[in-house]
Amino acid sequence: MAFHVSLVGRTDLSGEIYRQIRQAIMDGRLRPGERLPPTRELAAELTVSRSTVTVAYESLHAEGFATSHTGAGTFVSHQFEAKRPASKARRSTARAIRVRGVWEAIPLPIGFDRAARFDFRTGLPDASLFPHRTWRRVVARTLRSCEVASGVYENPAGNWNLRAAIARHIGISRSVSASPDDVIVTNGTQQAFDIVARVLLGPCDVVAMEDPGYRPLKELLKALGARVIGVPVDSEGLVVEALPAGARVVYVTPSHQFPLSVVMSLSRRRALLAWAERNNAVVVEDDYDSEFRFGGRPLEPLQTIDSTGRVVYVGTFSKTLLPTLRLAFMVVPTPLRETAHKAKFVTDWHTATMAQSALAQFIDEGSFARHIRKVGRIYSERHAMLTAEIKRNFGDCLDLVPSSTGLHITACARGPAADHVDAIVSRALDLGVAIATMSRNQVDRKPPAGILLGYGAIETARIAEGLRRLRRCFDERMRRRPKAA
Repeated sequence: MAFHVSLVGRTDLSGEIYRQIRQAIMDGRLRPGERLPPTRELAAELTVSRSTVTVAYESLHAEGFATSHTGAGTFVSHQFEAKRPASKARRSTARAIRVRGVWEAIPLPIGFDRAARFDFRTGLPDASLFPHRTWRRVVARTLRSCEVASGVYENPAGNWNLRAAIARHIGISRSVSASPDDVIVTNGTQQAFDIVARVLLGPCDVVAMEDPGYRPLKELLKALGARVIGVPVDSEGLVVEALPAGARVVYVTPSHQFPLSVVMSLSRRRALLAWAERNNAVVVEDDYDSEFRFGGRPLEPLQTIDSTGRVVYVGTFSKTLLPTLRLAFMVVPTPLRETAHKAKFVTDWHTATMAQSALAQFIDEGSFARHIRKVGRIYSERHAMLTAEIKRNFGDCLDLVPSSTGLHITACARGPAADHVDAIVSRALDLGVAIATMSRNQVDRKPPAGILLGYGAIETARIAEGLRRLRRCFDERMRRRPKAA
């Protein structure tokens, strides 16, 4: 690779070339076995004589930093272990560089840093079920296509074919009324929320969201200067009567409330839309995993029954395909369309073209629908097994929240277990069982003690053993409780 050597203001040119290459080897920027530039090439780049570079290389040879192979070139010696480059000691810039205080309270995600043999974490599909062969085929076809070969920037709203495919898909599967012009492709749902906030919110504007709710959204809105107010959730979903009158945006997960798993009733949906109309507010509907439904009649999305154009509908492919694809979408009302396109443009211009084109083909040829049917059957089996096991073996300490949608279930702790949920979850991770607690989803109020159990990532055959280990953690904590008292 090209190697940077600075000779500006230097007099001992050979010595400077030697010292800078030696330092790069010692701090690991040049790794053992890596080829150094030919002397003629480096001399031309540095506008020095070839003999100047040759002298530097001879010094590296003499001290064992480099070796030569006739006809092949000069290479970094294998006797030097590659090290992580150490950060240079610099004069403190604490007084010169200051960041906004809001960032000090926002944690980095650590929930996926540690692998688990029994993975009940939420938000994860089963990567082993992803149709890799089919995806490789559509990606290969995409690489041969003219639109990718042209190498030009994409429309900020996204690939037209993908937007059309998404509009057809959600029109059929969710009865969402949308044209391709209404669809914007985003890098995950978090960017969709970011676009809504950039378009609608100013400093200290109020956003109402479910409490408990999706915590990363709260952190995003706080970072953008908005004021977030949590609104309680009951068995019918968001309590509309508790909404703050000044809210400009209301965020909800009506089809499968996160994290409580309840479904917003039709009467509550209508009340929310009426409230939004009276208060000139926008409702962001996050329909993050409703493709997987295992019983009951489907309720219409808010966007479908919205007659005044106040709902921004957000969907994702992270649950149906893979989170690593970073593909999601939003359906925006006509009055917000142009502004949302501008917000997407100034954020990152557009989502990766190749992935968009491949996904458009994947949907159009029917592969996406077939994949959903296949994994839906498997997830349904896991959902049934998990709910049955929780009812059978955890009845003394967990109350299961009824749910027939999505990729996780929720269980509220009761009795003595309610005071020890965090310790139980920590102990479970030591035994290879990864689950999430309700406490991580607090917005304003302290949520009820409980756990979330995802069944997307765990193999069906591992569920029983994973729950057996979890039960052991509950039993251990309960036995220790009287002694602590």
